[in-house]
Amino acid sequence: MTCKGRVTNGVVVLEDPKALPEGAAVRIELERPSARAVRSLRAMLLRHAGKGRRLPPDLAAQHDHYIHGVAKRK
Repeated sequence: MTCKGRVTNGVVVLEDPKALPEGAAVRIELERPSARAVRSLRAMLLRHAGKGRRLPPDLAAQHDHYIHGVAKRK
């Protein structure tokens, strides 16, 4: 059985509230984001690409050291 709905203020609101009996156990599976949403996220992230300045040259390999303070890996 498939029921559709949306999350509103942290609560799943079904399109047909009578579709499920009270107390029914459910499993929620998110639908894939639309291609438009993926493109807009990609565009938002690309606006920040290349803006990092004065970063350590080994940041990608040693990010745990720089972010969390753990010892550098060899």
